[in-house]
Amino acid sequence: MQTTIYYSEDDAYLIKQVDMKGKRERKSRSGVILSILEQHFECEKRLGEILIDLGVMTHNDLAKGLHLQQTRFTEKLLGDILLEEEMVSPEAVERALLIQARGRKTEAMSA
Repeated sequence: MQTTIYYSEDDAYLIKQVDMKGKRERKSRSGVILSILEQHFECEKRLGEILIDLGVMTHNDLAKGLHLQQTRFTEKLLGDILLEEEMVSPEAVERALLIQARGRKTEAMSA
């Protein structure tokens, strides 16, 4: 997929910041912009919400997983329950946890 971003001279300093961050993190400009957007939109969300946003589960699946957590698996983490019940793949949970961790790291740094 390709996206074009239009910006004015007033915004050039932001593109410079993106390019500097990309150089530090060895990422492309688009990779930096996407990671910033991901952090912005996902930083305060819980694991189930992120999995829904990733398109790997539905609201009904999440409700079922949360119900199982409240009734049968009260000591287990939601991600473990979803994996054991084969509701999501290990890769999806790993990706969601990575997104969640980055969001929390960003929150902690700004606090």
